[in-house]
Amino acid sequence: MIYPLLPLFLTRTLGAPMKAVGLIEGVAEATSSALRLAAGWLSDRLGRRKPFVVAGYACGAVAKPLLAAAGTWGHVLGIRLLDRFGKGLRTPPRDALLADSTPRPLRGRAFGLHGSMDTAGAVAGPLLAFALLPALGGDFRLLFLLAFIPALIGIIILCFAVQEIRPTAEARRDPAAAAPLGGRFWRFVAVVICFGIGNSSDAFLILRARHLGIEEGWIPLLYLVFNAIYAGMALPAGTLSDRVGRRRMILIGYAVFALVYVGFARAGAAWQAWPLFALYGIYYALTERIQRAFVADLVSEAARGQAFGLYHALVGILALPASLLAGWLWDAVSPAAPFWLGSGSSVLALLFFAIVRP
Repeated sequence: MIYPLLPLFLTRTLGAPMKAVGLIEGVAEATSSALRLAAGWLSDRLGRRKPFVVAGYACGAVAKPLLAAAGTWGHVLGIRLLDRFGKGLRTPPRDALLADSTPRPLRGRAFGLHGSMDTAGAVAGPLLAFALLPALGGDFRLLFLLAFIPALIGIIILCFAVQEIRPTAEARRDPAAAAPLGGRFWRFVAVVICFGIGNSSDAFLILRARHLGIEEGWIPLLYLVFNAIYAGMALPAGTLSDRVGRRRMILIGYAVFALVYVGFARAGAAWQAWPLFALYGIYYALTERIQRAFVADLVSEAARGQAFGLYHALVGILALPASLLAGWLWDAVSPAAPFWLGSGSSVLALLFFAIVRP
């Protein structure tokens, strides 16, 4: 409900300059990425996942009414830091908790279900905000207060209905010792780095759609198509990964990504953005949550937290140089150049993945 409206709240209500919007989002995401590695490692060392998850979601929930009280963009910077601090704190332990709670033959289905429900919220939230905002007379602050209600319900469910699977006797034997991640995991890290070099921010897809002639008013609907397809396909894709193997699904996902980016590089008409965004949703369904299930497959129970922490931190950190490079290529070469880079890095990652077989 909040995320699509935050730039408008900053610029229209608080009078923040565009550079402040960029600063807030950049610092917030960097904070989240840096914290993930520590949170995952600590959850392994302490043998507990749920306290990190509860605390992380609580930070995100508290941030919502605080936004309603913000008086300057500096306040929003601090509040977004709190929100992203919570996201960094909860994400690796949450994924480890999900892996701990699921038998391996159903792990892809579990992560796929999580992806479907998470993205369903990303679809329903903006639609709900779109419906509520006119009824509230355009009052952003009141909407932020209302957003606290579903956040609070989620925390209550998490506290009282979610049971943590405690570590096995083997994992508890020496909780202070760092469990090795193993060569299979590190080979997959190399694949992720290769792919991440060209995987720039989704903002470039939106900018490319505008460059092709999509009107500003249609951009939210275009992104809604992507989210709806991802939400609808994440669960069946995850379930299929349990049957045919996660490695095979990720390889297909990388191939779809390469096709999407070639499509954006060669596109010359506005209508082409619609099927490309739909295909991009399929790529997400084939990789985003399945890669998390794959990480859980590659490491021992005692090392899942640090493995997820490293994976999430790496993905977040790689997004910065990839986006900087994409922006430079857009300005210095052409708007198609970032997409040729992304397609090439995806093909290289696919070939590397097929060769090293993590």
